[in-house]
Amino acid sequence: MSLTIRSAQECEFDCLSFGEVMLRLDPGEGRVRTARSFTAWEGGGEYNVARGLRKCFGLRTAVATAFPDNEIGHLVEDFIMQGGVSTELIKWKSYDGIGRSTRVGLNFTERGFGVRGAVGVPDRGNTAASQIKPGDFDWEDIFGRRGVRWFHTGGIFAALSETAAQAVIEAVTVARKHGTIVSYDLNYRPSLWKSIGGLAKAQEVNREIAKHIDVMIGNEEDFTASLGFEVEGVDENLSNIDLQSFKDMIAKAVEAYPNFKVVATTLRGVKTATVNDWSAVCWHDGAFHSSVEFPGLEILDRVGGGDSFASGLAFGFMETNDPKKAVDYGATHGALAMTTPGDTSMVTRAEVEKVMGGGGARVVR
Repeated sequence: MSLTIRSAQECEFDCLSFGEVMLRLDPGEGRVRTARSFTAWEGGGEYNVARGLRKCFGLRTAVATAFPDNEIGHLVEDFIMQGGVSTELIKWKSYDGIGRSTRVGLNFTERGFGVRGAVGVPDRGNTAASQIKPGDFDWEDIFGRRGVRWFHTGGIFAALSETAAQAVIEAVTVARKHGTIVSYDLNYRPSLWKSIGGLAKAQEVNREIAKHIDVMIGNEEDFTASLGFEVEGVDENLSNIDLQSFKDMIAKAVEAYPNFKVVATTLRGVKTATVNDWSAVCWHDGAFHSSVEFPGLEILDRVGGGDSFASGLAFGFMETNDPKKAVDYGATHGALAMTTPGDTSMVTRAEVEKVMGGGGARVVR
Protein backbone atom coordinates (compact mmCIF):
# COMPACT_ATOMS: atom_id res chain seq x y z
CA MET A 1 0.00 0.00 0.00
CA SER A 2 1.51 3.36 -1.04
CA LEU A 3 1.50 6.55 1.03
CA THR A 4 -1.43 8.89 0.46
CA ILE A 5 0.41 12.03 -0.62
CA ARG A 6 -1.35 15.24 -1.63
CA SER A 7 -0.93 16.17 -5.28
CA ALA A 8 1.48 18.89 -6.34
CA GLN A 9 -1.35 20.73 -8.07
CA GLU A 10 -3.30 21.29 -4.85
CA CYS A 11 -0.31 22.44 -2.77
CA GLU A 12 1.86 25.55 -2.80
CA PHE A 13 4.85 23.71 -1.31
CA ASP A 14 6.16 20.22 -1.88
CA CYS A 15 7.98 20.33 1.45
CA LEU A 16 8.08 22.62 4.47
CA SER A 17 10.73 22.18 7.15
CA PHE A 18 10.35 23.52 10.70
CA GLY A 19 13.46 24.11 12.79
CA GLU A 20 16.50 26.23 13.52
CA VAL A 21 19.02 27.30 10.89
CA MET A 22 22.47 28.05 12.29
CA LEU A 23 25.59 29.68 10.95
CA ARG A 24 28.20 26.93 10.59
CA LEU A 25 31.82 27.97 11.00
CA ASP A 26 34.16 25.42 9.43
CA PRO A 27 37.95 25.38 9.94
CA GLY A 28 38.38 23.21 6.83
CA GLU A 29 41.14 20.67 7.25
CA GLY A 30 42.21 22.17 10.57
CA ARG A 31 40.79 22.27 14.07
CA VAL A 32 38.49 24.72 15.80
CA ARG A 33 40.91 25.29 18.69
CA THR A 34 43.76 26.39 16.39
CA ALA A 35 41.83 28.01 13.51
CA ARG A 36 42.57 31.55 12.30
CA SER A 37 39.88 31.57 9.63
CA PHE A 38 36.58 29.80 9.03
CA THR A 39 34.38 29.10 6.04
CA ALA A 40 30.78 30.12 6.72
CA TRP A 41 27.84 27.93 5.73
CA GLU A 42 24.24 27.64 6.81
CA GLY A 43 22.89 24.42 8.27
CA GLY A 44 20.27 22.83 10.46
CA GLY A 45 18.97 19.29 10.79
CA GLU A 46 15.46 20.15 9.65
CA TYR A 47 16.33 22.88 7.13
CA ASN A 48 18.90 20.71 5.34
CA VAL A 49 16.07 18.44 4.17
CA ALA A 50 14.17 21.29 2.51
CA ARG A 51 17.35 22.58 0.89
CA GLY A 52 18.26 19.17 -0.49
CA LEU A 53 14.81 18.75 -1.96
CA ARG A 54 15.11 22.13 -3.65
CA LYS A 55 18.71 22.15 -4.88
CA CYS A 56 19.16 18.49 -5.75
CA PHE A 57 15.65 17.44 -6.69
CA GLY A 58 14.07 20.70 -7.84
CA LEU A 59 11.02 20.71 -5.57
CA ARG A 60 9.26 23.75 -4.11
CA THR A 61 10.33 24.10 -0.49
CA ALA A 62 10.20 26.52 2.43
CA VAL A 63 11.52 26.76 5.98
CA ALA A 64 9.62 27.97 9.04
CA THR A 65 12.10 29.42 11.53
CA ALA A 66 13.10 32.63 13.34
CA PHE A 67 16.09 34.99 13.30
CA PRO A 68 17.08 38.23 15.03
CA ASP A 69 16.66 41.23 12.77
CA ASN A 70 20.38 42.00 12.52
CA GLU A 71 23.23 41.53 10.06
CA ILE A 72 23.98 37.95 11.12
CA GLY A 73 20.33 36.96 10.80
CA HIS A 74 20.22 38.41 7.31
CA LEU A 75 23.50 36.67 6.44
CA VAL A 76 21.88 33.31 7.15
CA GLU A 77 18.78 34.46 5.24
CA ASP A 78 21.02 35.17 2.25
CA PHE A 79 22.46 31.64 2.43
CA ILE A 80 18.92 30.26 2.45
CA MET A 81 18.01 32.39 -0.57
CA GLN A 82 21.04 31.04 -2.43
CA GLY A 83 19.76 27.54 -1.68
CA GLY A 84 16.44 28.37 -3.34
CA VAL A 85 14.36 27.70 -0.23
CA SER A 86 11.50 30.15 0.37
CA THR A 87 12.17 32.60 3.20
CA GLU A 88 8.63 33.96 3.52
CA LEU A 89 7.88 31.97 6.68
CA ILE A 90 10.86 33.35 8.62
CA LYS A 91 9.88 35.23 11.78
CA TRP A 92 12.05 38.27 12.49
CA LYS A 93 12.66 39.07 16.15
CA SER A 94 13.73 42.43 17.52
CA TYR A 95 17.47 42.59 18.29
CA ASP A 96 18.55 44.14 21.58
CA GLY A 97 22.00 45.19 20.35
CA ILE A 98 23.98 42.60 22.28
CA GLY A 99 22.30 39.23 21.80
CA ARG A 100 21.15 38.92 25.39
CA SER A 101 17.54 38.19 24.44
CA THR A 102 17.84 36.76 20.94
CA ARG A 103 20.61 35.73 18.57
CA VAL A 104 21.63 33.42 15.70
CA GLY A 105 22.90 30.00 16.69
CA LEU A 106 26.49 29.13 15.78
CA ASN A 107 27.87 25.68 15.04
CA PHE A 108 31.65 25.22 14.98
CA THR A 109 32.27 21.95 13.13
CA GLU A 110 35.51 20.19 12.29
CA ARG A 111 35.36 17.31 9.86
CA GLY A 112 37.69 14.76 11.45
CA PHE A 113 40.12 12.53 9.60
CA GLY A 114 41.20 8.92 10.07
CA VAL A 115 41.35 8.07 13.76
CA ARG A 116 40.28 11.63 14.72
CA GLY A 117 36.50 11.83 14.72
CA ALA A 118 34.44 14.81 13.59
CA VAL A 119 33.63 17.35 16.32
CA GLY A 120 30.68 19.72 16.58
CA VAL A 121 30.57 22.55 19.11
CA PRO A 122 27.17 24.30 19.07
CA ASP A 123 26.73 27.76 20.55
CA ARG A 124 22.99 28.22 20.40
CA GLY A 125 21.66 29.49 23.73
CA ASN A 126 18.90 32.17 23.63
CA THR A 127 18.48 31.87 19.87
CA ALA A 128 15.45 33.28 18.10
CA ALA A 129 14.36 29.82 16.92
CA SER A 130 14.52 28.39 20.44
CA GLN A 131 11.92 30.96 21.47
CA ILE A 132 9.34 29.87 18.89
CA LYS A 133 6.10 28.98 20.65
CA PRO A 134 2.61 27.73 19.79
CA GLY A 135 0.63 30.37 17.92
CA ASP A 136 3.63 31.92 16.16
CA PHE A 137 2.64 30.40 12.81
CA ASP A 138 -0.81 30.16 11.23
CA TRP A 139 -0.65 26.45 10.52
CA GLU A 140 -4.29 26.31 9.44
CA ASP A 141 -3.51 28.76 6.66
CA ILE A 142 -0.23 27.08 5.74
CA PHE A 143 -1.50 23.48 5.62
CA GLY A 144 -5.15 24.16 4.86
CA ARG A 145 -5.45 27.06 2.46
CA ARG A 146 -1.96 27.07 0.90
CA GLY A 147 -1.20 23.37 1.08
CA VAL A 148 1.95 21.36 1.82
CA ARG A 149 2.62 17.84 0.55
CA TRP A 150 5.36 16.88 3.05
CA PHE A 151 6.20 18.46 6.43
CA HIS A 152 9.54 17.72 8.07
CA THR A 153 10.78 18.52 11.55
CA GLY A 154 12.92 16.80 14.14
CA GLY A 155 14.37 16.13 17.54
CA ILE A 156 17.09 18.78 17.32
CA PHE A 157 14.55 21.59 17.14
CA ALA A 158 12.25 19.96 19.71
CA ALA A 159 15.17 19.83 22.18
CA LEU A 160 15.82 23.58 22.11
CA SER A 161 13.09 24.57 24.57
CA GLU A 162 9.74 23.61 26.10
CA THR A 163 7.97 25.99 23.74
CA ALA A 164 9.75 24.62 20.67
CA ALA A 165 8.54 21.11 21.52
CA GLN A 166 5.01 22.42 22.04
CA ALA A 167 5.18 24.25 18.70
CA VAL A 168 6.22 21.00 16.99
CA ILE A 169 3.20 19.18 18.43
CA GLU A 170 0.91 22.03 17.33
CA ALA A 171 2.33 21.97 13.80
CA VAL A 172 2.28 18.20 13.24
CA THR A 173 -1.29 17.96 14.55
CA VAL A 174 -2.57 20.52 12.04
CA ALA A 175 -0.46 19.07 9.22
CA ARG A 176 -1.96 15.60 9.63
CA LYS A 177 -5.44 17.08 9.89
CA HIS A 178 -5.02 18.45 6.35
CA GLY A 179 -3.53 15.27 4.88
CA THR A 180 0.11 16.37 4.82
CA ILE A 181 2.67 13.60 5.28
CA VAL A 182 4.67 14.34 8.45
CA SER A 183 8.25 13.13 8.81
CA TYR A 184 10.39 13.44 11.93
CA ASP A 185 14.10 12.75 12.35
CA LEU A 186 14.81 11.81 15.96
CA ASN A 187 18.40 13.12 15.60
CA TYR A 188 19.36 12.53 19.23
CA ARG A 189 22.06 14.92 20.45
CA PRO A 190 23.10 14.33 24.10
CA SER A 191 24.52 17.86 24.37
CA LEU A 192 21.12 19.42 23.66
CA TRP A 193 19.30 17.45 26.36
CA LYS A 194 22.08 17.44 28.97
CA SER A 195 21.01 20.53 30.92
CA ILE A 196 17.23 20.12 30.59
CA GLY A 197 16.64 16.64 31.96
CA GLY A 198 18.87 14.39 29.90
CA LEU A 199 17.71 11.06 28.55
CA ALA A 200 14.47 11.01 30.54
CA LYS A 201 13.39 14.37 29.12
CA ALA A 202 14.36 13.36 25.59
CA GLN A 203 12.13 10.29 25.84
CA GLU A 204 9.24 12.23 27.40
CA VAL A 205 9.23 14.80 24.59
CA ASN A 206 9.88 12.43 21.69
CA ARG A 207 7.35 9.82 22.80
CA GLU A 208 4.63 12.48 22.78
CA ILE A 209 5.64 13.80 19.35
CA ALA A 210 5.89 10.26 17.95
CA LYS A 211 2.13 9.85 18.32
CA HIS A 212 1.65 12.31 15.45
CA ILE A 213 4.27 11.10 12.94
CA ASP A 214 3.78 9.28 9.63
CA VAL A 215 7.43 8.79 8.63
CA MET A 216 9.86 8.23 11.51
CA ILE A 217 13.57 8.53 10.73
CA GLY A 218 16.50 7.73 12.98
CA ASN A 219 19.53 5.56 13.48
CA GLU A 220 20.03 2.91 16.14
CA GLU A 221 21.11 5.45 18.79
CA ASP A 222 18.11 7.65 18.05
CA PHE A 223 15.59 4.88 18.63
CA THR A 224 17.24 3.60 21.81
CA ALA A 225 17.87 7.02 23.37
CA SER A 226 14.89 9.05 22.15
CA LEU A 227 12.15 6.40 22.29
CA GLY A 228 13.62 3.89 24.73
CA PHE A 229 13.62 0.80 22.49
CA GLU A 230 16.35 -1.70 23.28
CA VAL A 231 18.40 -3.33 20.55
CA GLU A 232 20.73 -6.29 20.72
CA GLY A 233 23.61 -7.12 18.42
CA VAL A 234 25.23 -3.68 18.57
CA ASP A 235 28.61 -2.61 19.92
CA GLU A 236 28.87 -0.38 22.99
CA ASN A 237 29.34 2.76 20.88
CA LEU A 238 26.22 2.06 18.78
CA SER A 239 28.34 2.32 15.66
CA ASN A 240 27.94 -1.15 14.16
CA ILE A 241 24.68 -3.09 14.34
CA ASP A 242 23.32 -6.44 13.33
CA LEU A 243 20.63 -5.69 10.75
CA GLN A 244 18.18 -8.34 11.96
CA SER A 245 18.39 -7.03 15.52
CA PHE A 246 17.61 -3.57 14.30
CA LYS A 247 14.66 -4.83 12.27
CA ASP A 248 13.35 -6.41 15.47
CA MET A 249 13.55 -3.00 17.15
CA ILE A 250 11.68 -1.32 14.31
CA ALA A 251 8.96 -3.94 14.67
CA LYS A 252 8.61 -2.95 18.33
CA ALA A 253 8.38 0.72 17.36
CA VAL A 254 5.66 0.07 14.80
CA GLU A 255 3.69 -1.93 17.36
CA ALA A 256 3.97 0.89 19.91
CA TYR A 257 3.10 3.59 17.37
CA PRO A 258 0.60 2.21 14.83
CA ASN A 259 0.45 5.68 13.23
CA PHE A 260 3.94 5.07 11.75
CA LYS A 261 3.50 4.41 8.03
CA VAL A 262 7.23 4.39 7.28
CA VAL A 263 10.24 3.84 9.52
CA ALA A 264 13.64 4.46 7.96
CA THR A 265 17.20 4.44 9.17
CA THR A 266 20.72 4.78 7.91
CA LEU A 267 23.18 2.01 8.78
CA ARG A 268 26.71 3.23 9.34
CA GLY A 269 29.67 1.02 10.15
CA VAL A 270 32.41 3.37 11.32
CA LYS A 271 35.89 2.17 10.37
CA THR A 272 37.54 5.58 10.58
CA ALA A 273 36.25 9.16 10.40
CA THR A 274 36.88 9.05 6.67
CA VAL A 275 35.89 5.47 5.80
CA ASN A 276 32.43 4.14 6.70
CA ASP A 277 30.23 1.35 5.47
CA TRP A 278 26.96 3.08 4.54
CA SER A 279 23.49 1.86 3.63
CA ALA A 280 19.89 2.22 4.77
CA VAL A 281 16.72 0.27 5.43
CA CYS A 282 13.07 1.30 5.18
CA TRP A 283 10.01 -0.37 6.69
CA HIS A 284 6.67 0.21 4.97
CA ASP A 285 3.39 -1.73 5.01
CA GLY A 286 4.85 -4.71 6.87
CA ALA A 287 7.91 -5.16 4.66
CA PHE A 288 11.56 -4.13 4.91
CA HIS A 289 13.42 -2.64 1.94
CA SER A 290 17.22 -2.44 1.97
CA SER A 291 19.04 0.20 -0.03
CA VAL A 292 21.95 0.06 -2.38
CA GLU A 293 25.09 -0.44 -0.25
CA PHE A 294 28.24 1.66 -0.09
CA PRO A 295 30.94 -0.44 1.62
CA GLY A 296 34.10 1.48 2.45
CA LEU A 297 32.55 4.84 1.54
CA GLU A 298 35.20 7.58 1.59
CA ILE A 299 33.92 10.64 3.42
CA LEU A 300 35.01 14.26 3.19
CA ASP A 301 32.44 15.72 5.63
CA ARG A 302 29.94 13.43 7.35
CA VAL A 303 27.74 16.22 8.76
CA GLY A 304 24.43 16.37 6.93
CA GLY A 305 24.60 12.84 5.52
CA GLY A 306 21.54 11.78 7.49
CA ASP A 307 19.63 14.91 6.47
CA SER A 308 20.41 14.23 2.81
CA PHE A 309 19.19 10.67 3.34
CA ALA A 310 15.91 12.09 4.68
CA SER A 311 15.47 14.45 1.73
CA GLY A 312 16.20 11.68 -0.78
CA LEU A 313 13.73 9.40 0.99
CA ALA A 314 11.03 12.09 0.90
CA PHE A 315 11.71 12.77 -2.78
CA GLY A 316 11.53 9.08 -3.59
CA PHE A 317 8.12 8.73 -2.00
CA MET A 318 6.77 11.94 -3.56
CA GLU A 319 8.14 11.05 -6.99
CA THR A 320 7.55 7.28 -7.17
CA ASN A 321 5.68 6.22 -3.98
CA ASP A 322 7.88 3.12 -4.06
CA PRO A 323 9.65 2.35 -0.73
CA LYS A 324 12.55 0.53 -2.40
CA LYS A 325 13.24 3.42 -4.77
CA ALA A 326 12.75 5.90 -1.91
CA VAL A 327 15.36 4.25 0.32
CA ASP A 328 17.76 4.02 -2.64
CA TYR A 329 17.34 7.73 -3.37
CA GLY A 330 17.93 8.46 0.31
CA ALA A 331 21.02 6.32 0.81
CA THR A 332 22.61 7.48 -2.45
CA HIS A 333 21.91 11.17 -1.83
CA GLY A 334 23.33 10.83 1.69
CA ALA A 335 26.47 9.10 0.39
CA LEU A 336 27.10 11.77 -2.23
CA ALA A 337 26.43 14.62 0.20
CA MET A 338 29.23 13.35 2.43
CA THR A 339 31.73 13.77 -0.42
CA THR A 340 31.46 17.59 -0.24
CA PRO A 341 32.03 20.09 2.60
CA GLY A 342 29.22 21.73 4.57
CA ASP A 343 25.92 20.46 5.93
CA THR A 344 23.98 20.71 2.69
CA SER A 345 23.90 18.78 -0.56
CA MET A 346 25.90 19.98 -3.58
CA VAL A 347 24.88 17.17 -5.92
CA THR A 348 22.28 16.88 -8.68
CA ARG A 349 19.42 14.49 -9.27
CA ALA A 350 21.25 13.19 -12.35
CA GLU A 351 24.30 12.34 -10.22
CA VAL A 352 22.13 10.57 -7.65
CA GLU A 353 20.37 8.52 -10.31
CA LYS A 354 23.66 7.68 -12.04
CA VAL A 355 25.10 6.23 -8.83
CA MET A 356 21.81 4.48 -8.00
CA GLY A 357 22.03 2.82 -11.40
CA GLY A 358 25.56 1.54 -10.76
CA GLY A 359 27.46 4.35 -12.47
CA GLY A 360 31.08 4.67 -11.49
CA ALA A 361 33.30 7.56 -10.46
CA ARG A 362 35.22 7.97 -13.71
CA VAL A 363 35.95 11.56 -14.65
CA VAL A 364 33.14 13.39 -16.43
CA ARG A 365 34.48 15.52 -19.32
